[in-house]
Amino acid sequence: MVNETGNQTVDGAVARVLDGESLDRTDGLALLAQPVGVLAAGADLVRSRFSDGTVDACSIVNAKAGNCAEDCGFCAQSVHFDTGIDTYGFLDPEEILSAAKRAERDGAQRFGIVVAEKGVSKERRPEEWEQVIRSIRLVREETSVEVDASLGILTREEADILAEEGLNHYNHNIETSPRYFPEIITTHTFEDRVKTLRVAKEAGMDLCAGVILGMGETPTDRVEAAIALQDVGVSSLPVNVLNPVAGTPLGERESALISTTELIKTIAVYRFLHPHARVRLTGGREVNLAPDEQHLPFEAGADGVLSGDYLTTEGQSPGEDIRIIERAGLEPNRSVNDFDPAAVKDQSDSSPRIETAAGTATSTAQQDD
Repeated sequence: MVNETGNQTVDGAVARVLDGESLDRTDGLALLAQPVGVLAAGADLVRSRFSDGTVDACSIVNAKAGNCAEDCGFCAQSVHFDTGIDTYGFLDPEEILSAAKRAERDGAQRFGIVVAEKGVSKERRPEEWEQVIRSIRLVREETSVEVDASLGILTREEADILAEEGLNHYNHNIETSPRYFPEIITTHTFEDRVKTLRVAKEAGMDLCAGVILGMGETPTDRVEAAIALQDVGVSSLPVNVLNPVAGTPLGERESALISTTELIKTIAVYRFLHPHARVRLTGGREVNLAPDEQHLPFEAGADGVLSGDYLTTEGQSPGEDIRIIERAGLEPNRSVNDFDPAAVKDQSDSSPRIETAAGTATSTAQQDD
């Protein structure tokens, strides 16, 4: 293979990945040490070989907010921290359907039902479990988007039921490396999270699992997290960047502890380590990247995005996300939801922002009648 970047380490890694070889921890660390420009170019070569040239958009709804018993140090929804957020029980399935329809109009290909707690329990909270199932059915029956969920720790029975209901992806982020995890969360273990991922995969669901960068982890931790996800096998790897929330243990920081260069390099390395996954840029990107930098991750291997609002913080408009994607020379994915990108950009420019009970999956589109 003729060198594409002129950097021996990067070009060697590109050749090996394109030949079907899986890179390891040593490779990841070596790549992370390379200049950002050539590393991004190499990652883009890998993306262009294995991806379809599109950026896949998902959107989420915060289906149950606050009062979570876990102590995740970054999370505004933990009962351990005074963050002043609105709390509520599980939303009516019709509200979740309305959020899914807005996400569909905004160009999302998939829609995630997210619950802030250790785990939705079929045995301990059967009424809530039935609401989850009803919500999945409504979104599947009345929209074109694929239905995903993030419901915390699962039993095998629960995973089997969710798979039978047609849940496409199960999201359960590992957040960081096995080494650094206890510095961020103490009420459950890294192994607890991995076990749920394996249970979901064995039930037949695809996996969406990723990280939060900038929590004080080392560059090695960032690579170790990606290697742990290799061992599990994910089809979507969301990359969040810490958006410090006042009241949380990490909330005293003004911004994430990661530079733009480090962020771009990490995303590029994740593309090398996960050539077939959607490397998805998610929460915190708007507050940690300047407007004229937001296209850079998509020129360094990223090919997915979480569009709209997040669980407790606002995102940016789906129309703006489409502009960023196009600036990177890519197109929005329309394989599931064949929407009109121009119409989404127009409505984002002309309509006021909508607040909903969900606090997320909002858009500039008009609400359902």
